[in-house]
Amino acid sequence: MEGRRLNKYISDSGYCSRREADRLIQAGKVTINGRPAKIGERVSPGARVVVGKQPISAAGDKAYLAVHKPQGIVCTPDPREPMNIVDFVNFPGRIYPIGRLDKDSEGLILMTSDGDIVNRILRVSGRHEKEYEVTLDKAVTPEFIDRMSKGLPILGQITLPCRVRKTGPNSVRIILVQGLNRQIRRMCEYLGYQVVHLRRLRIMNITLGGMRPGEWRMLTEAELNMLMKSLDNRAGSSPEEEE
Repeated sequence: MEGRRLNKYISDSGYCSRREADRLIQAGKVTINGRPAKIGERVSPGARVVVGKQPISAAGDKAYLAVHKPQGIVCTPDPREPMNIVDFVNFPGRIYPIGRLDKDSEGLILMTSDGDIVNRILRVSGRHEKEYEVTLDKAVTPEFIDRMSKGLPILGQITLPCRVRKTGPNSVRIILVQGLNRQIRRMCEYLGYQVVHLRRLRIMNITLGGMRPGEWRMLTEAELNMLMKSLDNRAGSSPEEEE
């Protein structure tokens, strides 16, 4: 059958995931050549697809970027935010951040034009590792490491166990397998500490490496293959927020 399924067409453009595309279609917010679209419909070559008032062009090759987000940049594609990460990166194509990294933090954020991969990476049950370098306002104690590692009550729940390693008098490396909103900062505050500096070093198999704040690079073929293999091996349920 000629043409691409409409939800995949929208997803390939980087606008949103297939699931969200189906919701938009069902809500009557998608048109093909000026008429309301239907779930399961296919898009013929040359057809004009519009979501809301936004014309959609399906992408050819999908883009996958590793970005070193500086402090002060906001992980949103919303153009109303003057410091949004999409305008900051200024990539020649439509891309979106995968998850979030707190405005006051710096470090690795992934961006892509592949709408399908976003929810897959953010699944709660995926337990994807994220590694952080954290500097605190006072000396790290054995009690701090022990209590952080075992989980703490924040946002109405107990955080999952995480790995914490002291790297200096006032600094630690933390590996999380969940991403509650401002999780590390909230955990530290619960124990009477303030985060002075937070940098994300790794998401799954993708590392920040030697990139300086503001720099970005395309993922290598090996990185992308390993990332996709890891996602294929893990099932998900619902998306998480990020630190």
